[in-house]
Amino acid sequence: MEVEVNIRVDGTPHRLTVDVRTTLLDALRERLGHTSAKKGCDHGQCGACTVLLDGRRANSCLALAVAHDGAEIVTAAGLAPDGELHPMQHAFIRHDAFQCGYCTPGQIVSAVGMLREAEAGWPSAVTAGQPAGGGDGPAVAMLTDDEVRERMSGNLCRCAAYANIVPAIQEAARR
Repeated sequence: MEVEVNIRVDGTPHRLTVDVRTTLLDALRERLGHTSAKKGCDHGQCGACTVLLDGRRANSCLALAVAHDGAEIVTAAGLAPDGELHPMQHAFIRHDAFQCGYCTPGQIVSAVGMLREAEAGWPSAVTAGQPAGGGDGPAVAMLTDDEVRERMSGNLCRCAAYANIVPAIQEAARR
C-alpha cells in the first residue's frame, strides 16, 4: 500500500508517495537523492543514518516515512546552508575527526543534536544525579571526555577516529 507523505528536508518541502514500509532513510536517499545520511548497518546500531527529526536526533533507518508526515528533517548537508559550514563541521575539519569519512555526516548531526540535549539539561548515564551545568553554567560546560563518549555512543566509527571526534565536539560546544 502506498501513502502520500509531506516532509521538509533541509528547508525544502517535498511531497512523496511511498510504500508504507519505506524507511525515512530510503525515502531520503532513493526518492529524494539526499545522500549525506548513510546506510550503514540498517539496524539502528551504527548511527551513520542519523538526522535531526523535528529537532531531535534519530536513526533514519528505523523510522518509517509514513510515521513522520509533516516532519522537519535536517541532514548533515542541511547544517551548512548557503555553503557556510556549521561550527561542528569546522571543528571536525580542524581536529581531523574523520578517516574514511563514511560515518562523519551521522557523527556531526548526532553531535549537534547531543549538544542541544546537553544545553537543555538532559542527563546521560554519566551525568545522572548531577544538576544541569553542575550549578555553574550551561550543561555543555560538563562535557568531559567521558560525557561526550557516553552521549555519542550510538555512533560508531570503524576507523576509530574517536580520539579526534571527542575534542572536536568539545571545541564546538565552547563556541
